[in-house]
Amino acid sequence: MTDEKNKILQNLKDADCNRELIERFFMLDKNQRTFEQLRLLDEYRKKLVESLHQDQRKIDCLDYLIFNLKQKQNHTKKGEYGIY
Repeated sequence: MTDEKNKILQNLKDADCNRELIERFFMLDKNQRTFEQLRLLDEYRKKLVESLHQDQRKIDCLDYLIFNLKQKQNHTKKGEYGIY
């Protein structure tokens, strides 16, 4: 495998592409089907972005709960010292 292909392989692995996607990518490369390679990568990218959005919604839910608990804690502390 050439140095360039090794770099591409490492990049695909770093992007957490599975073996099937990597094999398909190189098969398309071998057949000079660049458009299909782009489509393959774009589909995988869309899946990653959707996963990112789902994780962001989970983080938002946790942030909301953390904020409310801190507000409740601050209110309780102020009440303990007679400060309102």
